[in-house]
Amino acid sequence: MRKNSSSENSYSDSSISFQRRFYTNKSQAASFLAVAISMILLFIPPPSTYFIYGVFVATPVMMVAAFWLTRYQKLFSPSIKSVAIGLVSAALLYLIFLGGNYAVQNFGNLIGLHASGEETTIYSSIGGHPLYLQVGILIFDALGFESYFRGTLQNFFVVRIRNKEYKLCGPLLAATCDCLIHVLSANPLWVVTTFVADSVWGVTYYKTKNLSSSFTSHLVWDILIFIVAPIR
Repeated sequence: MRKNSSSENSYSDSSISFQRRFYTNKSQAASFLAVAISMILLFIPPPSTYFIYGVFVATPVMMVAAFWLTRYQKLFSPSIKSVAIGLVSAALLYLIFLGGNYAVQNFGNLIGLHASGEETTIYSSIGGHPLYLQVGILIFDALGFESYFRGTLQNFFVVRIRNKEYKLCGPLLAATCDCLIHVLSANPLWVVTTFVADSVWGVTYYKTKNLSSSFTSHLVWDILIFIVAPIR
């Protein structure tokens, strides 16, 4: 199987970042199935009870998949610039959700949208635990999801897309895969927010080629939305 091309190298040095098995559909499909199955615990009600177990089951599986398919250490290049971009990305994403909440609260009735209690279910998955445990959950969550959905799955999609004009579809495809898994939650709000957030983190990683940026964005946004300033 051909491993490199000019279009692939324009996105990432695949000879450094990825294992040979990264390029096989079977390896990617097996990893995705393992990750999807491991995430089931995240959605078993009540989330306040099982979500924490789900995080500590699913994130190691995501990490193992990332280590198996990529040269993992090459995905991170921490720097002041990458962290700064991550902070800006997190702030932008928070403003998007703040604006969306405002629009639904004030204009939702005009188009048939109504505020619901679904956000309570999402917040209850983190709230109620000691602060140190909440932060620990969010760190694991950000590291696991960014390692797999951005560092592994998104990279696979981007490499597979030959036309440079359409490579930005890679982040959207990875976001869609995560979104489809979240359908298991039976919570439409969780599904939509997953797609929006994943798309922003995906574009952040796509533009920087540095997982440090999307990890920073994911973690800071999680802390903002779940601990510091929840949007209700």
